[in-house]
Amino acid sequence: MLPRLTLAGQLLALQVGIVCVVLVGVVAVSLAQSYARFGETEGRRARSVAETVSANAAVREGLEARLAVRRGRPADQVSDFTNSIRITAENARGTSVSSSVIVLDADRVVLASADPDQLSTRLDLPGSPLVTRRGWIGELDLGGRRAVVAQVPVFGDISQDNAPYVRLSDVLGVVAVVQERPSLLENLELAVPNLLTYLGIASALGVLGSLMLARRVKRQTLGMEPREITALVEHREAMLHGIKEGVIAVDQQNRVTLVNDSAAELLRLPADTVGRTLAELGMDPALEGVLTGREEGHDLPVPAGDRVLILNRMPIRSRGRQVGSITTLRDRTELISLERELDAVQQITDTLRAQAHEFSNRVHTISGLIELGEYDEVTRYVHRVTASDADLTDTVRSRISDPAVAALLVAKASQAAELGMKLRITPTSLMEQVDESLSSDVATVLGNLVDNSLDALAPGPGWVEVEVRHDGGDVVVTVRDSGPGVSPEAAAHVFRRGFSTKVSALGGQRGIGLALVRLLCVRRGGDVRLDNGGKVFVARLPAGEQVAR
Repeated sequence: MLPRLTLAGQLLALQVGIVCVVLVGVVAVSLAQSYARFGETEGRRARSVAETVSANAAVREGLEARLAVRRGRPADQVSDFTNSIRITAENARGTSVSSSVIVLDADRVVLASADPDQLSTRLDLPGSPLVTRRGWIGELDLGGRRAVVAQVPVFGDISQDNAPYVRLSDVLGVVAVVQERPSLLENLELAVPNLLTYLGIASALGVLGSLMLARRVKRQTLGMEPREITALVEHREAMLHGIKEGVIAVDQQNRVTLVNDSAAELLRLPADTVGRTLAELGMDPALEGVLTGREEGHDLPVPAGDRVLILNRMPIRSRGRQVGSITTLRDRTELISLERELDAVQQITDTLRAQAHEFSNRVHTISGLIELGEYDEVTRYVHRVTASDADLTDTVRSRISDPAVAALLVAKASQAAELGMKLRITPTSLMEQVDESLSSDVATVLGNLVDNSLDALAPGPGWVEVEVRHDGGDVVVTVRDSGPGVSPEAAAHVFRRGFSTKVSALGGQRGIGLALVRLLCVRRGGDVRLDNGGKVFVARLPAGEQVAR
């Protein structure tokens, strides 16, 4: 197997090939120009020679003598005139370096020619001045070779002795000067020295240019050969589009320079994304803030439609300057769903712990009263506790028909009581039993919003008020508390970035509360917002199936 050429070798071969093609073209053009120039130059020269020969006295006298004989004059000295014509023609041929000088009389009989076989024979030439009475320059095929031919007529001269037999207007004959064209091989032989010179100079320049170009290209390609670059690009494309995480890169002008299949799917980007700016793509402000670097940090949660994405951005530097950035995207929607389930379990655990703690305190109280012999007080204490629990349970049951939501409210009331707070249910609350999916989502939203309020108030006294009601086909959950509410700065980002405003008090899950609330509402085609200066959370969950992801 032949070794592959290096980049320098490939460029050199390409340059040599180009030089050869150019030389072939130059040769073809040169031969064409030489052919045309030969016809023009040699035609004018041949005509000049023919005119000189036609004006020669010996030629004219000889032709006049032949015409006079044809018209009845005795044939004295005709042969001598013919010899003079041949001598004159041969001298003209030798002097002009023409192929042949032919002299014909008025009967088209050849009197002089470089070809002995033509002598005394009749020769018909196209465009003969015997007919046109004018000179003619053209090309003829003589014996298989092309030749330039110039023909000039010879007119009579009444000043000669043949005046009675020759008129001034008589065409005595024709002088034709023939110049054969050189063959293609002969032209090439003449051009070989110049062609070799051109080829040598062009080859030297081509080699030098190829080496310089190859050196420059190798610097720009980090010294890699084309096959190595091809393999690197193939591996890069395979890895880029094969990984599950999304990858998107932007330059300093916020134009997308790279995006893999996963990123295009997660962000629902069009096929012509590369080359367009983030503004042209209509990116969500939160997502655009992370991609452009306005929002800094690691593992930033960003809602994208009905998904929650975790973004990490890294700047790209080349030769000490930043040329853009690359951001990885991970879909954490499924993880958030699992965290939702774990959060529900955690809420149940916290509720059971609170109820167990409260039950333990009540048992200890009853036990102490029995040991003190206060049996009547034991009876009254049990009645008070039972009545209090019964009032809360009856209130919840009378207004909330859905078992899961009702149980959550009872549990959160116990949790609030343990923390020294009070959970209130508004008189306007009224919720019928709904399907299992909506019930689970309402319970999750309600639990997270109540936990946020409890965390904001803890430690210390306070109250949390809950309203759950139907609005057409939607379930509206409203939670307010006695705290100061969410600050205006946090309110501008709380749902957009999905961060939680909890101040660790209950030890529950962190960083997904409000993002989870928003995700559940958006999935159902609803929304969640802050009202009354950041003191009231209002979540709307439409009934029916969740919006397709």
